[in-house]
Amino acid sequence: MKPTDPIKTKVMVIGITGGVGAGKSSVLSILEKVSNCRLIIADEVAKKLQEPGERCFEELVSAFGEKILDEKGRIDKACLAKVIFDDPEARDRVNSIIHPAVNKYITDVINDERKKNNLEFLFIEAALLIECGYDSICDELWYVYAAEDTRRKRLKETRGYSDEKISSIFISQLPEEEFRKHCAEVIDNDADESAVKIEIEKLICKKRREFGFGEC
Repeated sequence: MKPTDPIKTKVMVIGITGGVGAGKSSVLSILEKVSNCRLIIADEVAKKLQEPGERCFEELVSAFGEKILDEKGRIDKACLAKVIFDDPEARDRVNSIIHPAVNKYITDVINDERKKNNLEFLFIEAALLIECGYDSICDELWYVYAAEDTRRKRLKETRGYSDEKISSIFISQLPEEEFRKHCAEVIDNDADESAVKIEIEKLICKKRREFGFGEC
């Protein structure tokens, strides 16, 4: 079903978001298989930009000192997390360094891909997609939904999280109604993988028609 000869046209930029445990990674895996696309994972970009020589490295070291570096001179993520854990001001400082840099990196990728014009879709996955204003650089936002019980089960099985930790994470994230309010499409990832794949294939075909990419 994946298009092999895409029509040359504007790349459609889609933001993929959803609560922790909703299964965004599995949805992205399916999207990559059924569409002519590129995936950008905001967390991976943030990690890259904290490497020595990258945009955020010097700013973070300047803000928090060499105490956040490991023996190899790289930023120790666990140490940095400890520094900001109980300090809202430090957390805000880190966010003010990382989020704009990630946004700039992604915007540059979007502009580059639109110049190349080889793709149909560019999917951006970020947990804080809505909070960080990615709707300003995306054509649409899509919400990956899964029921709370399903998400709890996944987080226990895949990450070993306790109920207490899961509850604290859920409280810190946007409620379901906020995700639905901001997103043009909802992918129900509460079903089995084959059903989800069919749902995503139909959604991709719908968007290909809407954006003039042709039929599937």
